[in-house]
Amino acid sequence: MTSLFERLAKGRPAEPAPKTPHSDAQKMLDWLQRWPKPTISSRDIRIWGPGAIRNRESAIRSAQILVAHGWLVPLAARRWKVVREPLTPNP
Repeated sequence: MTSLFERLAKGRPAEPAPKTPHSDAQKMLDWLQRWPKPTISSRDIRIWGPGAIRNRESAIRSAQILVAHGWLVPLAARRWKVVREPLTPNP
């Protein structure tokens, strides 16, 4: 026998998936493709970046994810070089 709460929850839509840091990093990567300068700082990200990552923690966490995947190269404290060449060679 099902409880009252199980019967009430039966017709509800599924809950949305929680936001992951990787989705913020993907937004930042999409935005970095249009960034005109060869380097970027956490301040640039917070001022000019996507709205979802305009706080210090999200900006640095997203940049660390992109460093791990090879899209950014660390230069100094909270400053990175943007990698522009494709990750896989074209035949």
